[in-house]
Amino acid sequence: MSSYEQINLALSNGRTLEVFIGGAADGIPLVYHNGTPSSGRPYGPFLDLAAERGLRLVTYSRAGYSSSTRSAGRSVADIADDVEAILDSLGSTRCYTMGWSGGGPHALACAGLLPDRVLAVASVAGVAPYPAEGLDWMAGMGAENHAEFGAALADPDQLQQFLEHEGSWVAAVTADQVGAAFGDLVSDVDRSAITGDFAEWLAVGFRESVSNGIWGWFDDDLAFVKPWGFELGAITRPVDIWQGGQDRMVPFAHGQWLSQHVASATAYLLPEHGHLSLAVASMGRILDRLTATRD
Repeated sequence: MSSYEQINLALSNGRTLEVFIGGAADGIPLVYHNGTPSSGRPYGPFLDLAAERGLRLVTYSRAGYSSSTRSAGRSVADIADDVEAILDSLGSTRCYTMGWSGGGPHALACAGLLPDRVLAVASVAGVAPYPAEGLDWMAGMGAENHAEFGAALADPDQLQQFLEHEGSWVAAVTADQVGAAFGDLVSDVDRSAITGDFAEWLAVGFRESVSNGIWGWFDDDLAFVKPWGFELGAITRPVDIWQGGQDRMVPFAHGQWLSQHVASATAYLLPEHGHLSLAVASMGRILDRLTATRD
């Protein structure tokens, strides 16, 4: 299995960012945006898949997660500055980028705001903006997401109370518990994917994400339901939209909506997959499409 280096990157605004670097040392960086909530610690098989394709996998913990300094009130668009700082620290002018789940909007932000540095983007089970014309945003989500985003839309104090309650299990969850902990958010196909090393990685990412409080999760949720700070219709870099039809965290309709509203999108809408099984089963294919010859 490929190894990786962990660093704390000092940013010009005084924050620090927890960054993990692995894969092919001389490869083009693939900047990966983690889900909500999660730390940036990489998944071993993903590192191996990146290395096999000559990619330098760069993952990081978004502001407020794990040891990355919080940036209260951040927008989705703010991630572009952090990604530029990461690339500058690596001495890299160009990158691929991919976001899974809550990382999807952040990958799209890089496409929209860093077109001279981003070669291509993959959004995997990524959430659509709120509100999105023609999309019933919470339709098809599990009960836990209805409660979470209902709180986010209602009042920040209500969201804080909700996440502090939820954070108690997230902070202590084990690989054996993580499948049940998802509750109504996982379909049968997703539940069957939560095994072995993948279950362990999910549990570690959850625990690390709230090791310094719920604020990364809190700021993510509020960022998703306010203006993102860039226009999807103005994106010119190639974007692959991947979405599973049995996803109860980010429903299929979100992928359909994004594929119709991201100007440069190619859609990979897979009815047989869910939120988790999609990435587990298709990651090699996702990387192959992402790194295919681009204009």
